This record gives sequence, C-alpha cells and structure tokens, in this order.
Amino acid sequence: MQKKQNIFVRSLNELKSTRCLALTALLIAINIALDLLGLTIKLPPNLRISFGFLCNASIGMLFGPVVGMMAGVCTDVLGYFAGNLTMGAYFPGYTLTAITAGLIWGLWLYPRKVTIWRALGAKACINLFCNIGLNTLWLTLTGGKAMGALLALRVPKNLIMLPIETVLLYFAMKLVLRLYRTLPAQDGARAAENNSL
Repeated sequence: MQKKQNIFVRSLNELKSTRCLALTALLIAINIALDLLGLTIKLPPNLRISFGFLCNASIGMLFGPVVGMMAGVCTDVLGYFAGNLTMGAYFPGYTLTAITAGLIWGLWLYPRKVTIWRALGAKACINLFCNIGLNTLWLTLTGGKAMGALLALRVPKNLIMLPIETVLLYFAMKLVLRLYRTLPAQDGARAAENNSL
C-alpha cells in the first residue's frame, strides 16, 4: 500500500509539471485581466460580485496550497504593477492576504474534491480571515480609519455575499475540474491519477 504524501509535499511536487505551471500562469493572467477590466456584477445597495477569486480557488483546488500561495504572490504583485500604480505605494500586507488566501484554497479544495460544504468552508475562511480580518487591518493601517467603523461595514457585506459566492464557487469548481480532466495527460501516471479522482 502506498504511503499517503503530505499535502504540502504533494503540492510542491505539482510544480514539476508543465501543466501546473502553464495553467497557473493562465489563471493568474485571467485574474489580473478581470481585475483590470473591472468585470463585476453590482448588486444593490452597495455590493458587487467579482470573479477573480474563482481563478485563485481553481489554482488551490488543482495544485494545492504551495502553488496557491505562490500564485497569490504573483497575482498581487503583478496586478499592482499592471494597473494599480495609481493607487499609491505598494503595501506588502495585501500580498500576505493573497498568500493566506492561496493557503486556505489549497487546504480546503485540494486534491480536487469539491463539495458544497468544502466550498462553503473555504469561502467562509476567506471572508473571515482575509476579507474581514487581514484586509480590514491593512485598511486601518494605510487609510487611518477606525477598525470598528470599517468592521461595521465589512462584516455584514461579507455575510451577505457568503452564500452567493459559495454557490458560484461550487459550480465554477465543478466546471474547472471537468475541463481539467479533459486535458491530455502528460504521462501514464498523471492519466491514472485523473481517472482515480
């Protein structure tokens, strides 16, 4: 019987695959493009659904937490230089948020097991730790606003968006997984792995 490999080691080994590198780069590029184009769905009163998180979640689901964290760094830094230079100086706190999000996506969704409960757990952790926790802290540090005032706005917004984003995440991950399985395998071992999932 084969010994089960540590999730971080397994994710690190994904980096040896050309498929992993190519798909991760493609998803990073799509995420940055979506952000630059501002493609969102606006909901009343002041809510919006963006789709960039689906790219990050896909990377975490397909290739694990290590690749997800590396992709978080690339997405944040490249996104800043691609279009956010007008927003002021680079702040590394948001990169830390992107790394944390990549870790969470990978821990909840890898290795390619998507259920509505995993989608809910992953998105709830992202909303709690990244959106409400870290990003509110960074906004307090960089904007000088009181954390209490920011939390009063950000907590309800994230709670309202949670079920919508969870359903969106679930169906998007099912689609991504179906498309991923149709890609030609690199070798026999990869084909056997895809068939077993």
